[in-house]
Amino acid sequence: MSCAGIIAEYDPFHNGHFLHLRATAQRAPDGVVVVLGGNFTQRGGAALLGKRYRAEAALRGGADLVLELPLPFALAGAQTFARGGVEVLHALGCVDMLSFGSECGNTELLRQAARAVDGENTQFYIRRELGTGKPYAAAREAAVRSLYGDAVADVLHAPNNILGVEYIRACHTLAPEMQFMTVARRGVAHDAQSPAGTFASASFLREQIQKGETVSSFLPPFSEAILQRALQNGDAPASIEKLEVAVLAFLRKCTPQDFQNTPDISEGLEHRILKAARTARTLSELFQAAKTKRYSHARIRRAVLSAFLGIENRHLQDGVPYLRVLGLSERGKQILHSARKTARVPIVLRASDIGRLSESAQQLFALECAATDVYALCKPRVGACGSEMTDNVVRF
Repeated sequence: MSCAGIIAEYDPFHNGHFLHLRATAQRAPDGVVVVLGGNFTQRGGAALLGKRYRAEAALRGGADLVLELPLPFALAGAQTFARGGVEVLHALGCVDMLSFGSECGNTELLRQAARAVDGENTQFYIRRELGTGKPYAAAREAAVRSLYGDAVADVLHAPNNILGVEYIRACHTLAPEMQFMTVARRGVAHDAQSPAGTFASASFLREQIQKGETVSSFLPPFSEAILQRALQNGDAPASIEKLEVAVLAFLRKCTPQDFQNTPDISEGLEHRILKAARTARTLSELFQAAKTKRYSHARIRRAVLSAFLGIENRHLQDGVPYLRVLGLSERGKQILHSARKTARVPIVLRASDIGRLSESAQQLFALECAATDVYALCKPRVGACGSEMTDNVVRF
């Protein structure tokens, strides 16, 4: 069996995602597997739409099997996010091509950038650039520019390119046999705040949906229908701002030691966060006060939310202990049947399956359950606890 894999958030699933998924499906004779970030996202916030709404959109858009990216990897920076996604695809045992969007649309250039980042002298140059006060991403780009020239370094300036480079790097370590396919991003940049034709960035769309604006021209009809259903059900738009007081109260009770095992914490960042929490009245004020040239907004948001949700470094070190199925099509059933013979870790269709797994798997699932219960408070219509135990696999 020869499947293609995609690692995504689809928050929401827009025309650009649809274009990429269709292009990938044309190159995948046995189907497309999507690894989907859950209810909390890489940007350090709550997903606008819950993971099962987004899993349905992926299936209707052409995916055949949707697996969940475990929370500690979904709520992480590009390198760890990519590693988790690649680990899930590799663990399935039947995915031999990874497909992703990029600004450059050039697989070979992305490979060169990945090799440059892992080059023998690159780390020395990165440390030198960090010593000038640059944030890591800028230091890495400057180091690669010094060693490998402008063409390769320019790749590291765009967010989708950067994620593509991290996918390739992760595959070099975890799945060296993996092939790559990239589709050039069309219309708008990753965080563009204005649309181009029928294409708009996910961040622009989230902002418009939060304001109650119509975004139907930027979504495939099935995705628009799913969004409207979520809005009518009071399940969207979810927002971390609804937890603002709870998060600030949590931080005001914390000590630096409470952040000792939290991902994304280093070089005294916990002290900046806790100092900001003593005076901040909103999360926006907190993030702005803690931000420096070295620490980006996104990193601070991820660190704060990771601490609040109880994510620790050990959850990342343990790797992916199981594959959680969020949704599948008829062809997805065939993929799953084949994967039961090839999968490197257990496949989970029902919450009850977890009880038969390892202690680390049960601890991860307990973390997911607790996070989903918190996410229920982020929705317009506050939900009850326990949905992780009762929600069914989405079938299409």
